[in-house]
Amino acid sequence: MSVDLSWRGVGDEPDEVTHAAGLTLARGARTLFWSLLRPHRAAAALAMALLVVENAVLLTGPLLVALAIDTGVPAALDGRAGPLAWAIAGYAGCGIAGAGLRAAFLRLSGRVGQDLLLDLRNRVFRHAQRLPLDFHESYTSGRLISRLTSDVDSIDDLLAQGLDKLLGALLSLVGITVLLLVIDPVLACVVLAGFVPMVLLTRWFQRSSRAGYRRTRTWVARVIVHFVESMNGIRAVQAYRREARNSSIMDGLNAQYRDANAQALLTVAWFVAAVRAVGNLTLALVLLIGAFRVSGGALELGALTAFLLYLRRFYDPLDDLAQFLNAYQSAAAALEKLSSLLETPVGLPEPADPKALPSPVRGELVFDGVGFAYARAADRTVLPEFTLRVPPGQTVALVGATGAGKSTLAKLAARFYDPTLGAVRLDGVDLRDLADADLRRALVMITQESFLFSGSVADNVAMGRPDATRAEIEAALDAVGARPFVEQLPQGLETDVRKRGGRLSAGQRQLVSLARIVLADPAVVLLDEATSSLDVPSERAVQDALETVLAGRTAVIIAHRLSTVRIADRVLVMADGRVVQDGSPAELLARAGEYADLHEAWRESLR
Repeated sequence: MSVDLSWRGVGDEPDEVTHAAGLTLARGARTLFWSLLRPHRAAAALAMALLVVENAVLLTGPLLVALAIDTGVPAALDGRAGPLAWAIAGYAGCGIAGAGLRAAFLRLSGRVGQDLLLDLRNRVFRHAQRLPLDFHESYTSGRLISRLTSDVDSIDDLLAQGLDKLLGALLSLVGITVLLLVIDPVLACVVLAGFVPMVLLTRWFQRSSRAGYRRTRTWVARVIVHFVESMNGIRAVQAYRREARNSSIMDGLNAQYRDANAQALLTVAWFVAAVRAVGNLTLALVLLIGAFRVSGGALELGALTAFLLYLRRFYDPLDDLAQFLNAYQSAAAALEKLSSLLETPVGLPEPADPKALPSPVRGELVFDGVGFAYARAADRTVLPEFTLRVPPGQTVALVGATGAGKSTLAKLAARFYDPTLGAVRLDGVDLRDLADADLRRALVMITQESFLFSGSVADNVAMGRPDATRAEIEAALDAVGARPFVEQLPQGLETDVRKRGGRLSAGQRQLVSLARIVLADPAVVLLDEATSSLDVPSERAVQDALETVLAGRTAVIIAHRLSTVRIADRVLVMADGRVVQDGSPAELLARAGEYADLHEAWRESLR
């Protein structure tokens, strides 16, 4: 089976960018890096100082070897062992001091690097939670996981080894160049002539490796997206025997990721091989010229020995520089993606000067000439200037066909979106003028999923009031009739409900969600298909709990199951973003119209 991987669907990113866009991303990546490093400037400066001293100590070694050969050995032959002993002791001391400085540098730089990564992960997580629903509906969880794992790991590799290699290489190159010029300018000019092909090779490597690592970051994100999607939908995968198709897609994605990595590694291999070839040719040429200069008396043997030792160290840093550039290009591609994510505007803005709700909150909900269209489908209006007033304490049910605008209305009331026209008001205050914390205290939304987090039943009930006492949590469970099943759990209130509340049934999860409302005590409750996934016994239990929960509160219920509607004071039948019928359940059922037709269709479905 062939797999078409030319698509740009979920999990893709705009990586094949123009040169100008690439520069913009690079600037964003640099800005992000320096903002992360800024709090650790003092520690980073100290680490660099340690590295400078370490390199200075290590560069002293070959000079001591030259001293031992040209001065110490002749002195020892004349019966004076002091100069040779001092040279040997100095060389040993430099080795011990270098090891100590290296340990101190690694400890300090490692701490700075891990603190920086901790800050980065926290930033990404906090920012992702604040991004709007539109973003999360298009930017899959797999891509977010890729940002927090493979992309952060690339930066970790750069911080752990790359920066050390870069700084060490630069210090060594500068220090050794100066020493080579001091020892013998003629041979030094031969070495420096080799820099011309080195510069050309480095420029080629930078361009090629950056493009290569952008491709690897894209393909690893696609691999993670497909894996996460397959595991999240494992029931459908197994039920419809899609394993072979998913495996075929994964094989194709893995092959593309492998090829992208292989191309990036091949670029590194060619660069390292070319650098070593230039280095070895230069070393041979220096040895040839140096031998003639020693034989002619223009250069001491010890000086040539020190020169060759330095020359070997001169090209070793170029290998380190190649490894740094390799890590840097991978990290740069990752930083571009992370900076792009962090630059994505957060959700709806908090008001600069928030208004306060009246105390106590009454719960009057008003949609005043509200118009709305989703950003991803701006040409399709969902609500055309919708107007509705829900008095305090009234329970309103919204019914109608899929796509009528019911859920959109609830999302606007919860301020997951702002209207494109008009305003949504709570007790006369525009939701856009309310502080988010005040709105969340006054209004709570329950969805069909009734999401529970891993952790105890008590923790999940207390989400709206983390400071609630155990007695208050138990009273909330009592109010919705959930106390009996909770007491039968292995650890009662402290039982871990596991991932997404998987230890509990759908009805039990919904009762826990209702207990949250009782404990949080909001003035307004929004229920979006809260009973649609329940069996009949569970639905009845939840409906009984709803009557307790909604008493005295303003409520908006979105329901396809009309059995849920019976507890409503008022029913609105919606079509194409408009109210086509409005009245009590009994009134609408008594007269012909959309509600009566929906009710009859529902009754037929039960037979």
